[in-house]
Amino acid sequence: MPFHKVQPEKLSASVVRQIEQFILRGVLNPGERLPAERELAERLGVSRPSLRDALAELQQRGLLISRAGAGVFVADVLGSAFSPALVQLFASHDEAVFDYLSFRRDMEGLAAERAARFGSDYDLQVIQAIYDKMEKAGDPATSEEAAALDAKFHSAIMDASHNVIMLHMMRSMFDLLREGVFYNRRIMFQQHTTRDALLSQHCAINAALQARDPDAARAAVEAHLDYVKQALIDQQRAERNADIARQRLQREIGQP
Repeated sequence: MPFHKVQPEKLSASVVRQIEQFILRGVLNPGERLPAERELAERLGVSRPSLRDALAELQQRGLLISRAGAGVFVADVLGSAFSPALVQLFASHDEAVFDYLSFRRDMEGLAAERAARFGSDYDLQVIQAIYDKMEKAGDPATSEEAAALDAKFHSAIMDASHNVIMLHMMRSMFDLLREGVFYNRRIMFQQHTTRDALLSQHCAINAALQARDPDAARAAVEAHLDYVKQALIDQQRAERNADIARQRLQREIGQP
């Protein structure tokens, strides 16, 4: 018979597993600082030597990093999702921009559908709280806070889908967007969208989620990202037209 004696688990192993789960589930985010050693040991109910053993193992595995004089932080585990060469390739070709938007449309639509079905009441309260802040914030074209809340709103939907693979994959995609790899959100929104239109779209997404209507939630997300795609197309067209007009002006006034 395949039975064997049950071995008691080391306290450090329990700590490792708990921190692993927090990172996996997105409760702890890349770059986030862990509480000080004494406080963390008290919260976990373990001795400081057991905690140190656990933190050392997690650092060895690349999940945590220690910074002298600053503390222990969650490592940027998303940084390896795309190689620098691939990121540069993304940034160099318009094809990647529209493939990115199509991918987001599919994945975020599915995430919204799952969030409406499987999200807890706490998940929906988080989404509602972020949306309430969005209503009070300024235009994402000019306000860093509003732009950050926009991204946070979409991330919260991913969290509420309760699929850890989707969560980490999409967080890596949002990181590329924040770094301006695919397009400049601020320029696009300044020229081709309005705050009211964007807020209305997010209102529709939030309302469908709060009503726990999976089909409506997915449709609202897809409509929002279709709008973003069209705004980007309009931006690119406007830039091409402006470039042609600039060339005509240069010829007219005799500039080389």
